[in-house]
Amino acid sequence: MKKILVFVLALLTAATVFAGGANESTASVSTDGSTSMESVILSLAEVYEENTGIPVTYNPTGSGSGITAVEEGRADIGLSSRALKAEETAGGLTGTTLALDGIAIIVNNSNPVSDLSVEQIAALYTGEITSWKEVGGNDQPVVLIGREAGSGTRDGFESITETEDLCLYSQELTSTGAVISAVASNPNAIGYASLSSVSDQVKALTVGGVVASEETVLSGEYVVQRPFVLVTKTGEKLSDEAQDFFNWATSSEANEIIADAGAVPVAE
Repeated sequence: MKKILVFVLALLTAATVFAGGANESTASVSTDGSTSMESVILSLAEVYEENTGIPVTYNPTGSGSGITAVEEGRADIGLSSRALKAEETAGGLTGTTLALDGIAIIVNNSNPVSDLSVEQIAALYTGEITSWKEVGGNDQPVVLIGREAGSGTRDGFESITETEDLCLYSQELTSTGAVISAVASNPNAIGYASLSSVSDQVKALTVGGVVASEETVLSGEYVVQRPFVLVTKTGEKLSDEAQDFFNWATSSEANEIIADAGAVPVAE
């Protein structure tokens, strides 16, 4: 099915791939940024390379670093799991939404709590609530796990819960996987992670009674969500290979691949 979806893409890029002979074998597309976008970007990269022979590299440095990499010319396409800020667009960057992603609120599988409101989540992270007993759990202290400054996931979480610069983190970790592992290993921990990355290692809570899913993210019912964004320089031409990958990834032809990777495609 995937090869069928990208048949047209393969035809369009055939001339680019093969016309230059051996010299073209070194062509590639470089991406840099959000660790939350790993599943999506690697799935897209795999199918693209299968059908064009052109590799797409991925450097999982975090959203802020990915944005900087594009600014400094170290990557063709940046990956940001948050919308670009006004100063970033004013500084010459363009953000194109590839997909939407729910930010799952996760706890240890042994935690009896199954639902929290946005207000309760904020109260937990700001220290207003310090024991799980206050939200229907065990009489144990809450351990707050979050992402490092500059993370798109952290930016999205703190914006939605209105806790920017107020969170009292026990640990600030540098990847989605590290957050999931920390919560999985501590029965009193709570964290947040890209819905597309959550596995049965942890339990994803409902928020205000709403399950995080493709349908509830797309409808807006699940409110803890953010965009997955491709970042480029405004008005600056990408290489032929990077432009071709960008065009395909943001088209409806890539929707099934994005959905299979756990995110919600937006192309029509």
